[in-house]
Amino acid sequence: MNKTLRLTFPQWQGADPAIMQPLVPELSQQDAAQGYFIGSQLLEWLAPASKAAKATVPVSLDYTGEQVATQQGIYAYPAVTAQLQAALDIIKQHQPDRIVTLGGECSVSVAPFSYLADKYQGDVAVVWIDAHPDLTLPNEGYVGYHAMALSALAGKGDEQIIGKLPAFIEPKNAAIVGFRSYPADVERVEKFGVTKISSASVNAKSDDVLAFLQATGKRKVLIHLDLDALDPADLRTAVAADPDGIKVAAVSRLIGDIAQAYDLVGLTIAEPMPREVIKLRNLLHSLPLLGE
Repeated sequence: MNKTLRLTFPQWQGADPAIMQPLVPELSQQDAAQGYFIGSQLLEWLAPASKAAKATVPVSLDYTGEQVATQQGIYAYPAVTAQLQAALDIIKQHQPDRIVTLGGECSVSVAPFSYLADKYQGDVAVVWIDAHPDLTLPNEGYVGYHAMALSALAGKGDEQIIGKLPAFIEPKNAAIVGFRSYPADVERVEKFGVTKISSASVNAKSDDVLAFLQATGKRKVLIHLDLDALDPADLRTAVAADPDGIKVAAVSRLIGDIAQAYDLVGLTIAEPMPREVIKLRNLLHSLPLLGE
């Protein structure tokens, strides 16, 4: 029997709080920064019951100390590197055949996808469902590591982080689905050699993604679902709200179609920002008696 691990990875440090907070003005900077921590736990609570083994990566909530220092062009570098290693250690201990990861910001896919790329050497393709390419490199202006997740999986980026990863994925075997970002990002995607597939294509049918997978010749598929890929008019539970995204029904159909045609061995849900839940949490924490 195939062994599945459900990994809860509430990492929040991959996003730059200074950039995030203006996008979530109703929250304080710390609440906005650490919202992914609560979002990951909410995903675990909402997800269907499973017989899979479960594990949680320990994530620091230190917001002022050395753990959130920007080093090597990456915000919270000490925490990001330590938590990456912790995730890899947990996965290695369980030795799963499949991994479901509930994040946390986008970089939570790095450890499980690298492990699976190593386990199924030469036989994995990546479908990265995201409004943004996540192909940034350190010292390119933005310090949030979540924007460097796919480039790390391609073996590009900080040497210490890349050195921890057991395997990499060739860019030609990765597709960004739902991409609708800035002109500079278009150039970045083309430079990396990653395939891009529009939201409109996926909303109409799954054919372009299935054709990409067929062209790779791979049998195993890793799917990363950043919730900002969804059309905010349909469901908004992410920080970004770029219009004209993928409809909820379309993303469900797409992932189902992939799972029917290929061996889906990795699935990540990332970047949940439950604004109203965080505001409710803050209300509860302000009331007498509840904390006694």
